Amino acid sequence: MFSKKILTTLLFTLTVAVAGFFYFRHQVYFSHGSETRMINFEVSKGEGNAEIATRLVEKNIIASRFYFFYHIQTNSLVNKIMPGNYLLSGTMTIPEIVHIITNPEEQIVKITFPEGLTAKDMAGLFEKNGFDSKEFLRLVNDPGDFKKKYPFLDSSKVATLEGYLFPDTYFFKKDATLAQVVTKMLDNFNDHMTDQMMADMKAQNLPLTNAVIMASIVEKEVITPEDMKTVSGIFWNRINQDMLLQSDAPLSYILDDKVDQHSIDQIKTDSPYNTYVNKGLPPGPISNPGMNAIEAAIYPEESNYLFFFTVGKGADKKTIFSKTFEEHVANRQKYGI
Repeated sequence: MFSKKILTTLLFTLTVAVAGFFYFRHQVYFSHGSETRMINFEVSKGEGNAEIATRLVEKNIIASRFYFFYHIQTNSLVNKIMPGNYLLSGTMTIPEIVHIITNPEEQIVKITFPEGLTAKDMAGLFEKNGFDSKEFLRLVNDPGDFKKKYPFLDSSKVATLEGYLFPDTYFFKKDATLAQVVTKMLDNFNDHMTDQMMADMKAQNLPLTNAVIMASIVEKEVITPEDMKTVSGIFWNRINQDMLLQSDAPLSYILDDKVDQHSIDQIKTDSPYNTYVNKGLPPGPISNPGMNAIEAAIYPEESNYLFFFTVGKGADKKTIFSKTFEEHVANRQKYGI
């Protein structure tokens, strides 16, 4: 009888131990985070293991700090986590996560592209971050393969990817190809173009290419969302009234300058992008606009304004609107322009 009790106790203990072992293993070697997306996780220089583990839990990449600590302790990886940016997901196991954040080759590159940059500007940022800027521009200027994948590029007016490289903060793997990089930027553009926006453009008989061209000009002319909508309305008014746009932004694009106001000789430049001598929109976008400018192009503010100019720089930039040419001239004299 005594031996049977001992045997029962031993079997129970063994069962609990085996169950505990498999439970523990399940917690470590299976994913338990609720964040299913791949998100950027930045490890700062000097950040300790406890802080990192806490943030991993907060971002729902792991479910418990304990099992994270257990893994790095038993694998001699304490204080081996490297500062940098990493792409992580709650679908990863703790060993997979630890492997990534302890290996510099797994780090990703973070690049922010502000609204209104040209593809050439973007190429400069890619170059600074270790990517081949020439290959990037080659893909931008030869969009044939991308036009097959993205319906919004399926237009004879789309000669380059200028205008469709959505400005945003991106996280790229260091070994990413430029084709993968461009695809990510085009995917981002596609994701931002809602069904409602596409339907509203169709109702206006406004091709997306024209909306992007207009947005690219508006993006370079003014800063605030409110001014963008008003200026978009002015440009559409001028087009509808068979007037020249007379925007300096397309001239800056072809002359490769940052000038707000060009000389008399410059505004005579022979180019289809010169809206001082050619009516209507230029043949293509002159920058890569953000959502405020795109929405302004699709949903312009109706007004009786036909003229405007800007004064000041940066955050102090102010837009002066006029209904008539005479009022426009008077306002320019008032502001010494």
